[in-house]
Amino acid sequence: MNTRLQQFLAAENISQAQFADTIQVARASVSHVLAGRNKPGYDFIRSIAAHYPQLNIEWLIAGKGKMYKKENNETARETPRQPVTEETVFTNSLFPSEEGENNESINNINTLNKLKQETNSQRVIEKIIIFYSDNTYQELK
Repeated sequence: MNTRLQQFLAAENISQAQFADTIQVARASVSHVLAGRNKPGYDFIRSIAAHYPQLNIEWLIAGKGKMYKKENNETARETPRQPVTEETVFTNSLFPSEEGENNESINNINTLNKLKQETNSQRVIEKIIIFYSDNTYQELK
């Protein structure tokens, strides 16, 4: 099974670490399975099936059939994934906001700060304890 899993990772063009993160298992678990040190458990295989529904699990376990369940998935896996760039992540068009919204949230923050100051001014110090280096202390009331 470890060779078929390696073939799948190569076909999906993902690293062992990315695969482990995707199926939510420890990276060492994937490494041990691929090296042949450990055999994959039920939870490991179930997680693969849940996160990669296009993968033929019977092929992965026993080598029967084709790697993917449907042929139309071949075109999907051959299509290179577009890398995320700073331009697509940090453009203003992703999170448009209007000036009114910004001003409203600033006003809300100012109101909260005023309330906080008012609450603080109502509190009175009751006791101060001072600890000295000779392991003594003094209470001031």
